[in-house]
Amino acid sequence: MERQPRNSGGGGVSAFAHDPQGSCGEQAIFWAPEVLPTVVPVAATTSRLKGDTPQPLLDLAAGQVRRASDGWHAILRVRTLEHRVWLKEPPAIGTNYVAELPFDSDFDARAYAARRLWRAINGRTLGPGFHELSKQRRERLSAAIRALDARNSGGTYRSIAEALFSKKHIPDRPWKTHDLRNRTIRLVQSGLALMRGGYRELLRPKRRDK
Repeated sequence: MERQPRNSGGGGVSAFAHDPQGSCGEQAIFWAPEVLPTVVPVAATTSRLKGDTPQPLLDLAAGQVRRASDGWHAILRVRTLEHRVWLKEPPAIGTNYVAELPFDSDFDARAYAARRLWRAINGRTLGPGFHELSKQRRERLSAAIRALDARNSGGTYRSIAEALFSKKHIPDRPWKTHDLRNRTIRLVQSGLALMRGGYRELLRPKRRDK
């Protein structure tokens, strides 16, 4: 059962609508645009667009749409990739839409995502994503999550290190001062930081002015 976003206590909605009992690999996760900057805010328009040809933006057969207290969230599959949009009003097939991009700190990411969506709709080459994690970063994040899971299951730092780095690299002595022990502890700490909300930082690139 899909669940709608719940009130966060501050008058807004939670970061996404999901079933907490299900795996994220088995269900679509709908992110609020203020959390995931590549969600494109769109709105219907009655203005005459160039060519006046309605864009097939909301092909419901090729995507998923959910209603929430802040509007409508859609994950659209155009060609081979998914694109995310957010609307205040119910979506309608055959309607002309425009992107509404506020001049905030996420403008670059939203504008890039809007451009990729427009290019996908018009059959053009998309180009690379705006923000992609490096292979090395993905591997470290995976190791941090594995380390945290093992620690929460009662694993010792030594047993976790043996699973992550191979038992043959773990000396009998001295373990407490070994570099792999320190690396394992740091991985567990990184996993904790991700679990406590740090995962949201992965959704947006680091600002260059920081």
